[in-house]
Amino acid sequence: MKDSHGRNIDYMRISITDRCNLRCKYCMPEDLPSIPHEKILRFEEILHLCRLAGELGIRKFKVTGGEPLVRKNCLEFLKDLKELPTTEQVTLTTNGTLLSEYLPELKRIGLDGINISLDTLNEHTFEQITGRAEFSKVMDAIISCQACGIRTKVNSVLLQNINSNDFFDLVHLAETYPIDVRFIEIMPIGFGQQFKGLNHQELLVMLSKRYPDHVQVHEHRGNGPATYIYLPGFKGCIGFIDAIHGKFCTSCNRVRLTADGILKLCLYYQNGIDLKSMLHAGYPDSLIRTAMEQAIFRKPSEHQFHLTALEGPAEQRRMSQIGG
Repeated sequence: MKDSHGRNIDYMRISITDRCNLRCKYCMPEDLPSIPHEKILRFEEILHLCRLAGELGIRKFKVTGGEPLVRKNCLEFLKDLKELPTTEQVTLTTNGTLLSEYLPELKRIGLDGINISLDTLNEHTFEQITGRAEFSKVMDAIISCQACGIRTKVNSVLLQNINSNDFFDLVHLAETYPIDVRFIEIMPIGFGQQFKGLNHQELLVMLSKRYPDHVQVHEHRGNGPATYIYLPGFKGCIGFIDAIHGKFCTSCNRVRLTADGILKLCLYYQNGIDLKSMLHAGYPDSLIRTAMEQAIFRKPSEHQFHLTALEGPAEQRRMSQIGG
C-alpha cells in the first residue's frame, strides 16, 4: 500500500526477541533486563499480523532480534511465514554464532537470504566489540552459507578508534566470497549515541584511492536502501547504508513490528500502534487491519536524527528492544 507521501510500503522487519547471546558495545553492551517472555508476541500472533499485513500489500519480511535464533522454534516460525499465501520473500538477520547447525533446515524451507552481522575479522577486536570469543563460529557460518547456496550479505558497523582500521579486511570478504558486504552508519539510538562511526562519503574516499576503477551498481540487490559499488575482480559488491549522511526517507518502503507487538512506522519516532493489545482485547481482523492501514498511511515523512523531532517524540528505547 502507499502512504500519504506516495511511498509503496511493502516490507516489514519483524523482531521476534530482544534477547541476544552477544554484548555488542553499540547495541547491548551489558546484561540488561529483557522483555518478559509472556509480554512478547507468540509466533501464531506474529503470523496473524503478517497475514493482515499481506492483505495490505506487505509481502516481504525480514526476521531480526536481538538474535532471532536464540528464540525456541524460530525455524518453524520462518517456515510458516514463508508459507503464508501473500509472502514473496523471507530473509533473516543474525549474528551468525548459532547459524551453521540450522543452515540445512533453512535451505530446505526456502529462506531467501541471510544477513550476518560482523564488524571485524580480528579475533581480539571481535571479542572487544561483542564481549564474546565467538569469531570462529561466525566465519564458519559465512563459509557454510556459500556451500549451502543461500544468498548471503555481511553487515558491518565501523566505529572510530575501535574497528575502523578493519575496513579493507572486511571489503576483501567480497573478493574471496560471492557475498555483498555492506557498511552501515552507526545509528544514534540507545548505546549507539556513545560512538562515532564512519559514513559513506568517508569510506568511498578510502576505497577510491585503492580501487579508482570501481563502478556504481544500479541493479536492485535487496529490499533495503543500500547503494552499491562493484570492484573489478570481486565476487560480491560493496554496499553502504547511511541513515544520517545519506538520508533515504523519500524512498523508505518499510515498517517494523517489535517483539512486544508495536507497529513502528519510523525507526526514529517513538510513535507506534499497539497491535498486541488489540489482539488480546479480541478486536476483529477488520479493525486491526484498518488500524494498521491508517497508521501506515500516516507514516512520518522523514526521520529527524539531526534536528528536533517534528512529527512526534523521539524513540528512547534501545536498538535491541526495537529490532535491528
